[in-house]
Amino acid sequence: MHAKTLAKAQAKNARRNKATHLKHHSYLYCNSPDHIPSGWQVSCFLLTLITQLPMEDYIMISQLNDFIFCPYSIYLHNIYMEASEEIYHATPQTRGRIAHETVDRKTASSSKKTLTGLSIYSMKYGLMGKIDIYHTDGCKLVERKFQLKNIFQGQIYQLWAQMFCMQEMGYEVKQLAFYETSTNKIIPVAMPTKEEETQFASFIQRFRDYNPTEDLCTNSNKCRHCIYCNLCDRTELENVY
Repeated sequence: MHAKTLAKAQAKNARRNKATHLKHHSYLYCNSPDHIPSGWQVSCFLLTLITQLPMEDYIMISQLNDFIFCPYSIYLHNIYMEASEEIYHATPQTRGRIAHETVDRKTASSSKKTLTGLSIYSMKYGLMGKIDIYHTDGCKLVERKFQLKNIFQGQIYQLWAQMFCMQEMGYEVKQLAFYETSTNKIIPVAMPTKEEETQFASFIQRFRDYNPTEDLCTNSNKCRHCIYCNLCDRTELENVY
C-alpha cells in the first residue's frame, strides 16, 4: 500500500476509535439514577456529537413548526437568514423573540433548581437547539410562548424534539408544558407514545428529504400570514402585516 494511502487509513481508524471511545463514555451516565448529568458528561456528549455528524447537517428545532406551516419557508429562511430581521419579521415574530429574550440572557429564573437556555443536541434525529426552561426538581421541560390561541402539531413536535435531545444527553424528562407569558398560564402537554415517536421520526425524515424545487401547492391564507410572503417567488400575494 502507498505510504500516503496507508497514513490516511490509519488516521481514519484513529478517528473512528476515538469516536467509539467518546460515545461509550458519553453514554455511561444514561443509566445512572441521577437525572442531571455533570458538566464533564455533557462535554463528552458534545465531543461525540462533533465526530458523528457535521453541524451543517443538523436541523434547528425552531424550524420544525415552520416546516409544517410551509416547507418552502425553510428554504427562504436560509436565503434571508443573513439579512436584517426588519426585512421580514412581523409582529408575531417580534413578540415571540421578546418572550424568549429573558431565557436567552438566562435570567428567566434565579432558582438553582431551574436550567434555562441550555444548548441541546440529538445524534439520533440530527437536531439542535436550545431549551427555554427545565425544572430539575420535577424533571419538567417548559417552552415559553407569548400567546397560544391554538397549539399546532409543529409546536408540539418542537417540544418533543427538545425532550428527545435532553433524554439523549442524559437528562430525565417526566413532564412537558407550554408557558403562555401573556396570560401567565401553564398548559400541560402529554408525553409522546411509541406510535407518536415513530410519526415524529417520519416527519424528521420528510424534513431532510424536502427539495425546494418540487412543485408547491400554495394556500392563500397561509401565504398572507407568512413573514416571507413579500419575498417569496411562489406567490404574488402580500402578507397581512
